Amino acid sequence: MTGTATRYLYLTRHGEASPDESELTESGRRQAVLLGERLRDSSLTAVHHGPLPRAAETARLIGEQLDGVPLRASEEAGDYIPYLPQRDELPPESADSMVARLAEFPAREREQGPELAREALVRFTGPVDGEQPRHELLVTHNFLTGWLVRDALDAPKWRWMGLYHANAALTVIRYEPGRPASVLLYNDTGHLPTELRAACFPAGLPV
Repeated sequence: MTGTATRYLYLTRHGEASPDESELTESGRRQAVLLGERLRDSSLTAVHHGPLPRAAETARLIGEQLDGVPLRASEEAGDYIPYLPQRDELPPESADSMVARLAEFPAREREQGPELAREALVRFTGPVDGEQPRHELLVTHNFLTGWLVRDALDAPKWRWMGLYHANAALTVIRYEPGRPASVLLYNDTGHLPTELRAACFPAGLPV
């Protein structure tokens, strides 16, 4: 009988992108390479990434630092609204502004996003079949990272909003059989020098 084993899901947001988001900036490429170097000894078996150029380029640069780890494009790893809350789910003092902000996003992201988000939970979370632990990297975007961290913490569905992930930062979630998910690492930028961290956060933070 086949058992279940622990999944380690490594999450990162793509590197810094150009203003039109068609490619990474030089800083974004450096961020991706440095993250790949950090992950070189991490037992990764796959690098999943979203289909947009900034995520695909980040995954490619990370993959070049690894030893034969396959890259796998995935719609579920893309950039979309993972959950559209109703106004009464949100804190009263910010509900109107949050609903208005979500309404600004393209209809496709709002309409197709929730189903993709449900599929992402099925594909990327929870223990895995077999006897050996699995280590996988997901190169994605800020919203999906927030959605997956929210799920790991059993927070309300709307709480993906307000979770920020820096470019090329590292988050690790452990899914161990018979135990709640554990966020082992969140938004870690220790592999990036100060000048590559500073651009990821609001001015004035001690990064």
